[in-house]
Amino acid sequence: MSVTTTVPAKPPATGQENVSATLTFAAPAARVFAVLADPTTHAAIDGTGWVQEAADQAPLTEVGQIFRMAMHHAGHPDGDYETVNQVEVLDPQRAIGWLTGYEKDDGRLEFGGWIWRYDLAPLGPSETAVTLTYDWSAVPQSIREYLQFPPFGPDHLANSLHHLAELVPARAGQ
Repeated sequence: MSVTTTVPAKPPATGQENVSATLTFAAPAARVFAVLADPTTHAAIDGTGWVQEAADQAPLTEVGQIFRMAMHHAGHPDGDYETVNQVEVLDPQRAIGWLTGYEKDDGRLEFGGWIWRYDLAPLGPSETAVTLTYDWSAVPQSIREYLQFPPFGPDHLANSLHHLAELVPARAGQ
């Protein structure tokens, strides 16, 4: 697979509450979307190394679907933890996105207000521009008091897109 265009993620401008990066893949949108809709690929895509494995392995097929991921972050109070994600956007071959949160002790789910979103723009039958956006504009002040946004460096999104670019051809035969 050849990568034809890269626009790296940049630190957000003052007042900006999202960051994004775009990479062009030499693959059809359907193939890229299939990899993104498979939670078992998310650990390999993640550019931070925080995502460890999918606790729920069913493909993402509908808005509202919940899927969980095992995580690890040295700065987290427990080190190892689990996120709960809710699919917010699902437009096959065009867009997929989810809110991230956690399960409270009483079993209720709580989401922090940030969303991960991939937008796919077919550039022909065998090329797709993929934009990954991390948006924290809906994060309440109570969370902003103890978490910095974005919680990762500016290279994270570009790294994730490059990891995705490596996975797409490897998963093509599956």
